[in-house]
Amino acid sequence: MKFVKMHGLGNDFVFFEDKNGMNKDFSQVAITLCDRHTGIGADGIIVIVPSNVADIRMRIINADGSEAEMCGNGIRCFAKYVYDNGFISKKEFTVETLAGIMKPKVIVGEDGKVSLVTINMGKPYMEREQIPMNGPEGKVVNEPLIIDGDTYYITSILMGVPHTMTYVKDVEKVDLLTLGPKFETNPVFPKKTNMNFVQVIDDHTIKVHTWERGAGATLACGTGSCACAVGSYLNGFTGRSVDVQLYLGTLHIEYNEDDGNVYMTGPAAVSFVGEWKE
Repeated sequence: MKFVKMHGLGNDFVFFEDKNGMNKDFSQVAITLCDRHTGIGADGIIVIVPSNVADIRMRIINADGSEAEMCGNGIRCFAKYVYDNGFISKKEFTVETLAGIMKPKVIVGEDGKVSLVTINMGKPYMEREQIPMNGPEGKVVNEPLIIDGDTYYITSILMGVPHTMTYVKDVEKVDLLTLGPKFETNPVFPKKTNMNFVQVIDDHTIKVHTWERGAGATLACGTGSCACAVGSYLNGFTGRSVDVQLYLGTLHIEYNEDDGNVYMTGPAAVSFVGEWKE
């Protein structure tokens, strides 16, 4: 099986094509390929399959074998892959995901390859039942949640996948490997949650470290960056235009006032290509 290893600011994926993969179970394939000791190593696999409702379809399976609804960094890599490899010739196109139809717009460099990708990530859903999260009706903004006897004030949003954030003075001092899974699996989240620790730099810049549901600590999370930008606006920390600093670079997020959609712009890169001997 031929594959391409790609990453979006360090959030890495193994890509391959399967014309007959619309309904296949790729869970064990993902577990095998994503193992960083005995496999290729990645946060997830992304399978390019045909679509009956969009130009093309993206399936993303996390490193633990669970299938994700969406992935912001993954879809930027996906957009670069399908354009650079001739699956799509349009600079704006549609991608079917489990979170709905996404609309990438690629920016092409002088070499004819995609250099940046802007994704219309759609509207954030903020009602508790939409996230989903147990508790009374309404939005979850700056709400207390107790973890190991400590109170954290959280904001939760559905941005294709559920995201929760809490604001800290210094994200570098957060014990992500310990706290991340405790938020992810807290019973208040019936479908678990992705957990983001956010540091506000100024009124248009935040710094984010993310623990991803099904993948663990990752170097970048696109949907998380979008959710944190929206959450920072809802909490009054920033405006609608936010630069999100991640470990290896910055994503620009625009929470558009006119249409209510969230737009993410950032890079995607090929790490290497290879062949997996099954």
